[in-house]
Amino acid sequence: MSQDVGEGPAVAEAGRGRLRDDVVRATLDLLAEGGRDAVSTRAVAAAAGTQAPTIYRLFGDKAGLLAAVAEHGYATYLAAKPPARGGDPVAELRAGWDLHVGFGLANPALFSLMYGDPVPGRRPEAASRALGVLRSRMTAIAAAGRLRVDVQLAADMVHAAACGVVLTLLGLEEGERDAALSRSTFDAVMAAVTTDAVERPAAGAVPAANALRAELPGLDELSPAERALLREWLDRVTGPSRPSRGA
Repeated sequence: MSQDVGEGPAVAEAGRGRLRDDVVRATLDLLAEGGRDAVSTRAVAAAAGTQAPTIYRLFGDKAGLLAAVAEHGYATYLAAKPPARGGDPVAELRAGWDLHVGFGLANPALFSLMYGDPVPGRRPEAASRALGVLRSRMTAIAAAGRLRVDVQLAADMVHAAACGVVLTLLGLEEGERDAALSRSTFDAVMAAVTTDAVERPAAGAVPAANALRAELPGLDELSPAERALLREWLDRVTGPSRPSRGA
């Protein structure tokens, strides 16, 4: 009997999870077919084969449902991100940029939901992980001695430019979209935040300081207080580092 009692909640929770997934998939389909205007609790319930009150029990309200759909979008996007392979960090960043733009063009309504209506302090966990991947790419460039600016500033510039490219292209008819916009924008941002490709760290105090700062977390030879002091000195060279956001 105790086994049956133990299994009951687990089975119920599994069923709840499947129903939640069905509702999210139904919402994604409606979003892709008709945009956000097509997503109503009644339409979603009908598409998922359930009742509107069930959606409120699962997600709280329509905003909660859309937040879950955005979270699913970020998770899908992250799963497709190419892993870092230890090669040219700028080339690996470009691969991530191309994925971002391609994902946005392939999923316009979902991309607009994910990036077009930000709410301060309410970033989905998966979105923070995605920004963490971007920061890690920028940190690899800094470690190579090729970053002109602070890692967080560089990551923010790349993120802003990539989202701007997608939203600009989505505002055009498909036949009017020029792939050169994406390539040229990436090249322009890279010219602003990185040095030219070199076989050794670039000359100059700022690239060297950025490279050393990128290695700070792994400098176990120094105490936390010593690392904090070294970061303060490096900040004087490069300018104050901006607060890290996301993961």
